Amino acid sequence: MAKIPVVAIIGRPNTGKSTLFNRLLSKRVAIESDVPGTTRDHVVSHVEGEKIDFLLLDTGGIGGGSADKEMEKNVEKQTLLAIEGADLIVFTINGREDLTASDHIVVDLLRKRRKKHVPILLVPTKCDNDEMKEQAELQYLELGIADAVQPVSAFHGMGMWELREEIDKRLLSQNFTKQKREETDESAPPRVAIIGKPNVGKSSFVNALMSDAQRKTSPRIVSDIPGTTRDTTDTVIKNEGRDYVFVDTAGLKRQTKIEEGIETFAMLRSIQAIEQAEVVLLLLDGTEEISKQDKRVANIAIEAGKGLIILLNKIDLLETERKKEKLVEIEVAFQFARFAPVIPCSAISRENLVKVFAVIDKVRRNRLRRIPTKELHRWLNDVVQGKPIGALHTSKHITQAEDPPPTFVLFVRNVKLVPAQHLRFLEKRMRDSFDFDGVPVRFVSKGPPPEKD
Repeated sequence: MAKIPVVAIIGRPNTGKSTLFNRLLSKRVAIESDVPGTTRDHVVSHVEGEKIDFLLLDTGGIGGGSADKEMEKNVEKQTLLAIEGADLIVFTINGREDLTASDHIVVDLLRKRRKKHVPILLVPTKCDNDEMKEQAELQYLELGIADAVQPVSAFHGMGMWELREEIDKRLLSQNFTKQKREETDESAPPRVAIIGKPNVGKSSFVNALMSDAQRKTSPRIVSDIPGTTRDTTDTVIKNEGRDYVFVDTAGLKRQTKIEEGIETFAMLRSIQAIEQAEVVLLLLDGTEEISKQDKRVANIAIEAGKGLIILLNKIDLLETERKKEKLVEIEVAFQFARFAPVIPCSAISRENLVKVFAVIDKVRRNRLRRIPTKELHRWLNDVVQGKPIGALHTSKHITQAEDPPPTFVLFVRNVKLVPAQHLRFLEKRMRDSFDFDGVPVRFVSKGPPPEKD
């Protein structure tokens, strides 16, 4: 599967990066504010298009503007990592203001830190009329940093179509391609993303899954230094005659002293791996506390519709009681992912590793599983019978959508009368009736289907 490219929005504070980010997504995700320095961390979302898909990355500002100097320093360091990891850079400048010293700082950093083949689109923001757009194009081309200048007013939606066309053009010129529709052939090798914080033991885990012969010829690099894995790497492992493609996510691409940005950069690589996988293995370190990043990655996998398995690594270092306590901690921390199997294991002692392949196969089957429409109708009638669930009683049709994960479309007379808790009730009953361990299950309510002629 082709790599999904990363488009990073870069600029000094208060140039409208978050407004632009939200407009490109057509939804409000990043916080918008007139206060410089509001965006404190990266926000990443998957953008789908007719020509190409990409990951859109919003960043904090470079070049000052916040009273919190320590936080500002950290945000800038993380943004430098985004510059180094981007496949296309959207450089924002406030089109209503003259160029500032901070703008020139960004220009200098882009010249020094971006990969030479990565194009830069210079985007003057807040250009609300044609005169401002013409002036911006003439003024900013003289900077000599950009491959193109595309003025916009993200707040009013002006110039957004042209910007999106330019983004698509620049990504396609780098030989990125549109993500193909996901294959549903169970005979094909499963694609499995191994996700976890730096130094959690991902490479050791891949090594432990290999046969002795394969480990001698192509072992993964193992080190106590976070960020040892320099890029996203596919490893094909055979188990009982079947191939499995494991994607071990990257750390940093080159040596750096920016320790504060390691987790953010790893998060970006994790999202890329998740997008290309069918099943996600979330690797937790049994000797450490469960972090916000662990939970965030799990939620990203669920939102992306991937299968999810939680692996508690390094249990060989835990006493029996501590193992039990750790499993309870996982249950509490991942209440939103109770459907995900939890496997205590050890990459060093290889405890329980043999179980991983069987669970991957099961989760993948569940994710591709289809239930006949007639069976769904019988199930729905049994579920709603005698239950105080209002508008669901008016449903005359239910069907399963074509693509994974399992998504069920419920046709009702009035969608507004179906609250979210009723759909959650249906999900719970669906899991009680059918085996959907390890996969998200979705219910969508729609108005009545069109009448047939």
